[in-house]
Amino acid sequence: MSFMEAKKSISVSSSYRLLHPMHTVLVTCAGKTGKANIITLAWAMPTSIDPPLVAISIAPARFSHELIEETKEFIVNIPTMDILNETFACGRTSGRVHDKFKETGLTPLPARKVKAPIIGECVAHLECRLHSQHRTGDHTIFVGEIIEAYADHKSYQQTYDLNKARMIIHMGGSDFATLEPKIHRPEPLKT
Repeated sequence: MSFMEAKKSISVSSSYRLLHPMHTVLVTCAGKTGKANIITLAWAMPTSIDPPLVAISIAPARFSHELIEETKEFIVNIPTMDILNETFACGRTSGRVHDKFKETGLTPLPARKVKAPIIGECVAHLECRLHSQHRTGDHTIFVGEIIEAYADHKSYQQTYDLNKARMIIHMGGSDFATLEPKIHRPEPLKT
C-alpha cells in the first residue's frame, strides 16, 4: 500500500481538527462598565517575538468579541488540568447571561496593566493591548501586544515543569488530554 493509499479523506469543513490537539487557554476581558468575562479557546498562538504578539480567534457572536472590541485589551490565562471542569464550563455558557467567575468559582484578581482580571487559579498570564484585528471568514483574529507576562515560579523556569503544570490540551469536541511529563529531544538526521 502506498503512502497516499493509506490516507483517508477528511471533510474540508472539519479539516481544522487535523491541527488538534491544541493548547487550551482562558481569555479574560472586561467591558467599559467593568463586567468581566471568560472565554475558553484552543485557537491561540504567538505571532511575533519583537514586538511580542499573540493571536486569538473568536466568532463575532461571542460576548468576549464584543468586549475586546470595546476596550481593546484582553488577557490570555493558562489553565491546568486542576481546573479542567471550570475551563470546559467557561466554553459552554455565554457571559451575556452568566457570571462565569461566580458560577465556576474561579478567582478574579487585578491584572498588573489592563483592566480585565486575571484568573487566580491559572499558572500564567499574558496581558495584552489590541494591536490589530482581522476578519477571517466566520471568526475574527485579535492580535494582542503582550505588555505584561508572569507565571507561577514553581511551575515555570524558561519552560513549564510538566510535573507541576499539567497543561490542558484540546483534542476536539469535549475531549481533553495533558502532556506526558517526559521531554523528548530529536537526534540529528543521518545523511
